[in-house]
Amino acid sequence: MVDPAPASRTRAAQTLLRSTGALSTAATGRMETSLPWFRDLAAEHRSWVGLIVQAGVRHFVGWYAEDGDSAPSGEGALASSVFGAAPRALAGVISLQQTVDLVRLSIDVIEANVDSLLDPDDAAEVHAAVLRYAREVAFATAEVYARAAESRGAWDARLEALVVDAVLRAEADETIASRASALGWRGRGQVVVVLGDAPARRTETDLFEEARRVAHAAGMDALGAVQGDRLVLLLGGVTDPRAAARRVIEVFGEGPVVVGPVADGLAEAHLSARAAVSAQRVAVGWPGAPRPVRTDELLPERALGGDGHARRHLVDEVYVPLLRSRGTLTDTLTAYFEAGTSIEATARALFVHANTVRYRLRQVTDLVGLDPTQPRDAFTLQIALVLGRQSGRSATD
Repeated sequence: MVDPAPASRTRAAQTLLRSTGALSTAATGRMETSLPWFRDLAAEHRSWVGLIVQAGVRHFVGWYAEDGDSAPSGEGALASSVFGAAPRALAGVISLQQTVDLVRLSIDVIEANVDSLLDPDDAAEVHAAVLRYAREVAFATAEVYARAAESRGAWDARLEALVVDAVLRAEADETIASRASALGWRGRGQVVVVLGDAPARRTETDLFEEARRVAHAAGMDALGAVQGDRLVLLLGGVTDPRAAARRVIEVFGEGPVVVGPVADGLAEAHLSARAAVSAQRVAVGWPGAPRPVRTDELLPERALGGDGHARRHLVDEVYVPLLRSRGTLTDTLTAYFEAGTSIEATARALFVHANTVRYRLRQVTDLVGLDPTQPRDAFTLQIALVLGRQSGRSATD
């Protein structure tokens, strides 16, 4: 005796196939009234949704006619059959939740029309098949969005690394600004570059997500890249460089973390990056440096390491102002350091009162912001005096 199920299934499938257009039209009509976001879509996007609905109905009918008792073909094949009309467009225009709503509504429409389209003897089996098929479509939907998210995440990571590299190379232009904007960079306020060692045993995705989360909580933008063993972060919307760097300090590994000077936007961020790269290279020369440390606090180490910008800064901003203010200030500093920072010994060497030495040292602090009585500032002043003398600059230059 021949099993009547295949004949019944074929008869029901043929009826459903003839009704594909009507089912698709009914589903579209339900979307208009039940899904507010569908009404807001552009005409092109609405047509994509219609193609996907039709593809889903056709695939269901074909599967049911062939073997409705087994699960539909593998998730990859099902995803290609149903979402192949516009997978990229779908993932980019409609959210996963909206797609779930779309699938649920389409299945509801099919189920609602089964009883009116089929003989009662065929309807029960089709209802059961619709439920099996709906489950498989749900898995296929998740697969489409997972692949789109993975692809988009990989592309975003490459784009982010490109933007950071362009800033470090002083090649940031309007194109780079546009790419940064595509990554969520709002371009507000000043920018700083923060450098440090990349931590071990953490993925780049994990690092950057944590950096962005912390930065956004502080009202800042963040872009990052790992270059070898170095982690580079660009922070936007910064008012206080050290405070900004402290917000993201936990994403760095052990070792010094340096923060460059503020720059006016991405186009000027290479100035912050240049100082930060130089400072990180020589930061080990100051074991007691704060963490994070500003690049201007590492001017002596940078100058000793061959950074021409740091050398010029110490000459132009420290040595020359002292020289132009009063020649006695550089003489007093020289005598003070040669006397081992003894005020009394300095006074004897200069044939002045000790209070005169103290007054001149306070003048130095007021003029250049460095206190000769503090060891770190004294070291910076000594380097500035040496570089200034080597430069041959005079008070009239």
